[in-house]
Parts: sequence; structure tokens; C-alpha cells
Amino acid sequence: MRNSSIPGAHGHVRPLTLHGDPLLHTPCAEVTDFGPELARLVEDLFATMYAAQGVGLAANQIGEPLRVFVYDCPDDEDVRHVGHVVNPRLVEADGVVIRGPEGCLSLPGLEAGTERYDHAVVDGFTMTGDPITVHGSGFFARCLQHEYDHVEGRIYADHLSGWRHRKLMRQVARASWRRVGE
Repeated sequence: MRNSSIPGAHGHVRPLTLHGDPLLHTPCAEVTDFGPELARLVEDLFATMYAAQGVGLAANQIGEPLRVFVYDCPDDEDVRHVGHVVNPRLVEADGVVIRGPEGCLSLPGLEAGTERYDHAVVDGFTMTGDPITVHGSGFFARCLQHEYDHVEGRIYADHLSGWRHRKLMRQVARASWRRVGE
């Protein structure tokens, strides 16, 4: 029996920040207050991620320029990893580089073959300020690197070049959710 509530059960679904918003390309600020507002933000991140059927979500993707992300993501062995990281630092990204399909809730419905390491380690804190280290392999390593990129002001499209980048940008231009003036 589970003693704690389901992540996001008490959160509110917030609108997603979409490609073209400068917030997605601005490094996020360190969290300094580990109080109830941070706990609400983490709950809202989980609620929004689940509503959008994602496996990870960073705070700037819901309009909050803070270094926080959540995840509910399997690894390649189908082991489910659920959690959050405040003030994350990517301390390791190594192993084999694998190009795999990658999407993003800020570019809904699109994906592109993106190169990522198959092993990643992120240090940070929980919403209560306790230190945490998260180890990921396979798809979960991809998720950790993707979400860390968000708090650094990068999106997966920034890792693409050549025809892959051009193809994705053509798809963005035709997307129904595209911001006017992009």
C-alpha cells in the first residue's frame, strides 16, 4: 500500500510553453525557496505532464523560469522512474551515443532522431531541500538529458543539424499550434 499521494494528484494542469517562446531558450534561475510554493509547482508539473501524456516536464515549459523538472519515465529494461529534481546539475553523460526518436511537449506531435548518451547522472535536491542523485540508463538517460537541457535554456532541436534540423523546422512552421509571427 502506498503511503504518499500520487504525484500531481493535487496539482493544476497549466498551459504549456510552446516552441517560439523565448522562455524556452533562457537559462532558468536557481531555486532558493524550498517552501510550499515549490511543492505546488512540482505538483502542477506532474499534473500537466500526465495530462499531456509526457514522460518529463521542466518548469519553464509551464511558464516558470526555475531550475526544476519532473519525470515519470521507463528505462530500457522497462523499470519505471518517478521523481523530481530541483537545481539539477548534469554530472555525467557518457557511454554510447545513440540516435533515437525524441519529442517534446513544447513541440507537440513532432519528433526527430536526436543523439544522446545512454548513461546520465543528475545531482540536485528534492522539493524539501534534501540532496538527491538520479542515475539513468537508456531511454531514462535520454529523458534526464532532455529535461536538464530545458533548465539550461535548450531544446532537443538545438542538438540537430543539417537535414534533420531543416525537416523539424519545416514541421514546426506547418504545425497548428505554431505561434503567430514565428
